[in-house]
Amino acid sequence: MLYIFLLPVVIVAILILPVVIAVKKKRGEKSVKNAIIGNICSFFGVMIICAALPIGMYVSAEESAPSESTSASAEAESSDNGMGYLAAALAVGLGSIGGGLAVAAAAPAAIGAVSEDPKSFSKALIFVALGEGCALYGFVVALLMLFI
Repeated sequence: MLYIFLLPVVIVAILILPVVIAVKKKRGEKSVKNAIIGNICSFFGVMIICAALPIGMYVSAEESAPSESTSASAEAESSDNGMGYLAAALAVGLGSIGGGLAVAAAAPAAIGAVSEDPKSFSKALIFVALGEGCALYGFVVALLMLFI
């Protein structure tokens, strides 16, 4: 029972550790790259640990022992809800990463174009806004997955 409370603390520590190490070191390009790689590896390691340990079985609002068919249907519903939450998280996360990459490429080009020709501001603004739209679409899709 103790590991139910201790496991989330360990998981958060594992996920934050590579970033803390990179911040404490000098902010060189190689240390930041290693921190990002370490963070990605620790994220997938935590995902594997969470999939292997059945933590959700211990958290329940219902204390009485249900029948066998009720237990099987509740377990299937819980699994479906979990996959829905995972899909919503992926929609928001990947949409935000895509939007960030698009804005990172479009914004400097837009600033350069506006500095050369101030009349091109509206065109440049449209290209930057299109990149931000990816993140908003991911958020809308996640809301639709969760509430419909």
